[in-house]
Amino acid sequence: MISADEKTSLQARSRKHATLPAEPEKLMRVEHEYARRGALAYLGAWDVRRAKLFGRCETKTGIKPFERLVEEVMSQEPYRSADRVFWILDNGSSHRGRRCVERLQKTWPTLIPVHLPVHASWLNQIEIYFSILQRKVLTPNDFRSLTVLTKSILEFQERYEQMAEPFQWKFTRDDLADMMTKLSSPSVSLMQAA
Repeated sequence: MISADEKTSLQARSRKHATLPAEPEKLMRVEHEYARRGALAYLGAWDVRRAKLFGRCETKTGIKPFERLVEEVMSQEPYRSADRVFWILDNGSSHRGRRCVERLQKTWPTLIPVHLPVHASWLNQIEIYFSILQRKVLTPNDFRSLTVLTKSILEFQERYEQMAEPFQWKFTRDDLADMMTKLSSPSVSLMQAA
């Protein structure tokens, strides 16, 4: 089972002055003036059972960049020879709908896209990794070029995969049923249900 998505518009911002790390009794200091050095997208795929990570940086998103990610995963074992490989996807423009299913299965007949409900990206485990990447690498954003940004992302991906373990879900099917029951009540707001 593969969980995949795109993290878009990752900007390389070259700060006017270097970011100073936190020290005892001093907070991190980040210069707020910067020069924009371009943007890229990070496409990621996470094998939820093996804690295997695939990722690539692209200049833009779209069908072709997403298909390159799919090929990177599906062209190697154990995915290439598997009877079925489920891909958990949101409804992003490069991988939504019936045309996406047909396009992917034409090349990879064993690939089974599973599209999450709209506004349910939190069910996609790659989002957990994207959150870790954001905290550990992308914040604060201080990269002098797209090359440095790409290198930082891919080096972290490699390092993270060395110690990665499958994510343990704490939100169960029963929890979902309880939340849906609460949400069906007209007097309960979304914040109260959670």
